[in-house]
Amino acid sequence: MTRTTHDLQDQADRAERLARTGMDSLTVERLRAYAEECRRQIAAAERQAQSTA
Repeated sequence: MTRTTHDLQDQADRAERLARTGMDSLTVERLRAYAEECRRQIAAAERQAQSTA
């Protein structure tokens, strides 16, 4: 896992932890969407790494 991928994983995990703390529903939804976007970027980076290997 590259440093950038590691950072994205960390951000996704943090966003999901924050979403579980009982904030308002809009903030929770935005945090979950951000976590999902981070995970999509990780998957795209992994696919790209596999195709160039």
